[in-house]
Amino acid sequence: MIFVDQAQAAWDTAEGSEGKSCASCHNDVETSMKGVRAVYPKWNEEAGEVRTLAQQINDCRENQMGAEPYKYTGSQMTAMEALISVQSRGMPVNVAIDGPAQSTWEQGKEMYYTRYGQLELSCANCHEDNYGNMIRADHLSQGQINGFPVYRLKNTKLNSAHARFKGCVRDTRAETFSPGSPEFVALELYVASRGNGLSVEAPSVRN
Repeated sequence: MIFVDQAQAAWDTAEGSEGKSCASCHNDVETSMKGVRAVYPKWNEEAGEVRTLAQQINDCRENQMGAEPYKYTGSQMTAMEALISVQSRGMPVNVAIDGPAQSTWEQGKEMYYTRYGQLELSCANCHEDNYGNMIRADHLSQGQINGFPVYRLKNTKLNSAHARFKGCVRDTRAETFSPGSPEFVALELYVASRGNGLSVEAPSVRN
């Protein structure tokens, strides 16, 4: 929660050419961001695309505040995602996958079942076929992301979902996609939808 506290300070700090903070538009984070994490990624009508929470944060920074965007998987971004996410704790994940978001969801689903790398592994090979089995000294999970961003004991920092995606693809010995890429946005939408109905737990702790 120390990262949530850091983001709270950033929320109230004016930055950029417009002299605005997050609070300038959204006021109190506890009220304005309640329920937001539960519905992301979501279709953005104005942009004509599915957007992740991280992308929306940077859109606000660049176009509303006139500030520099956060690095997609950087500490400032993951902290801000954690601050926004904690306002939705206990609420059910409710990611929409119909309408204009459906084609992106289909792309993400295809990726989930596509084998990558020299090891020829898909997401499903681990998180469907083998969840509960041991991998090294840990159990394979079902691959849910309702707890992201997560504090990992392995690297002692907050980690975003796209950072974890990148690590998973890399571990198949494949050339991975970039955080924030259309591929990972689609995968996030699909994986998030698999957790519809689960409670938002973010930020959480994982091995």
